[in-house]
Amino acid sequence: MSIPVVTVGQSREDLVGGLERLHGPVTVVRRCGELAELLGACQSGLARAAVIAEGAGELTASLVDRLAAVGVSIVALSDDPGEAGRLRSIGVVTASLEVDSATLASKISDAVGQLPGQGRRRAEPRDSGYADTAAELRPADAPEEPEHLPAGAGRIVAVWGPTGAPGRTLVAVNIAAELAAEGKSVVLLDADSYGASVAASLGLLDESAGLAQACRLADQGLLDAESLKRIAAPVFAKGTSLRVLTGITRSDRWTELRAAALSSVLELAKEIAEIVVVDAGFCLEADEELSFDTMAPRRNAATLRSIELADTVFSVGAADAIGVPRLVRGLAELERAVPHAAPRVVLNKVRAASAGRSPERELREAWERYGPGHSIEVFLPSDPGACDSALLSGAVLFEAAPESALRLAIAKMVCAPVQQNRKSSVIYSRARRSLKR
Repeated sequence: MSIPVVTVGQSREDLVGGLERLHGPVTVVRRCGELAELLGACQSGLARAAVIAEGAGELTASLVDRLAAVGVSIVALSDDPGEAGRLRSIGVVTASLEVDSATLASKISDAVGQLPGQGRRRAEPRDSGYADTAAELRPADAPEEPEHLPAGAGRIVAVWGPTGAPGRTLVAVNIAAELAAEGKSVVLLDADSYGASVAASLGLLDESAGLAQACRLADQGLLDAESLKRIAAPVFAKGTSLRVLTGITRSDRWTELRAAALSSVLELAKEIAEIVVVDAGFCLEADEELSFDTMAPRRNAATLRSIELADTVFSVGAADAIGVPRLVRGLAELERAVPHAAPRVVLNKVRAASAGRSPERELREAWERYGPGHSIEVFLPSDPGACDSALLSGAVLFEAAPESALRLAIAKMVCAPVQQNRKSSVIYSRARRSLKR
């Protein structure tokens, strides 16, 4: 199999001549003068691998991800241990500037062979059974308490819903709070690139956009677990705490949330927490008008990548005559966009005034008429008083309204039964919040 290669820069041994003298499968098809020219050649389909002897400092995780999407692996030459480590962290194969031609050809062949793993990661399919997020997300009425996961083996829970404010942020924030109150280490991440609102919900006066900061460092291969802890805003309550990566402060900053960088942030978040809860945006469009340009950023990359990597996806819809059809259509879009997602349907704002005298029965019957292929697993009652109280005080429901029906329903949705029946001083505490800068 022939492996066409493009190169940029000169190593201490001539790259082109050395590779050509081997008369092997690796063939240099173009020698580029700068990195931009090399990237253009790769996008044109000219090569399957790129060897970079100069300019590797300009490589980012997003560039590597985009080149992988068009079937190009990257091998960079560097004798700087720190730079080599950074490059490896963003998916680049590295070699010494003094590498001999045979070794370089072998590294190129290996990199090309590993290319399918360099592209967009797909999570393993999951069953659709309702479960507890802290362990294998097993049915909420299971008798035994869930296994306590060690830090570093974290799971990702994505909360998604269609347009129309069905309550995605409310559900995401309170899932994170309930799991933290149960004793789990939690990172809450606001990946809504249209209207991030986690910071406002928690009363955090944040102008720094923690997720954008983390993505910038990850894109450069400079993010590690300790730096992620420093960026994440800690939210404290008596007996519990969680970390929050706040969302972008303006919707026009969506380009800062690139898929490859977000993937790295999520993987590192799993190292510092047992549960990573993601408040995802509503839009699932794949920017088909930009598909010819694989280097262009994707408007909805953060939402799509969050759902792709999630171990559990809660799909939240409003329980009314507008919200239910929107959710049905949204689930069809979700199935096309991320076929393995296996969403768990949550109907929020359930009330008799909008659904009938027996709202849950009426909603189930209406849902069956639509025939979306997913059953309703959770009904969350409408409780505007509790929600208003929580939002006004910048608190979560277990602080502002610990006995509200909505708070208890969310706790039942994600926590162990033994915790649901045990009163704790945690649920009556007021949070003390500080933003680590």
